[in-house]
Amino acid sequence: TGHDAPSFSLVLENEVTLKDFFAEAPQLNPARHLIKGVICGVRVEEIEEPLMQEIRYMDKLIDELAKGKKMEKILRA
Repeated sequence: TGHDAPSFSLVLENEVTLKDFFAEAPQLNPARHLIKGVICGVRVEEIEEPLMQEIRYMDKLIDELAKGKKMEKILRA
């Protein structure tokens, strides 16, 4: 999302909605559209509603981190 620790803390303090969180993100990763797979039984790449797709991209990232994958591998760096 491009947030650093201080800007993310501000988001939390201000109780920003998810819609505003993504709309006001400093710099969404342009490669996020390359994310593929299933989250909550739905293929991420097939989600038509833009906000829900952004939320599921983040869900997928968190799932991969929880499984122990390194961020460099997830981001294909």
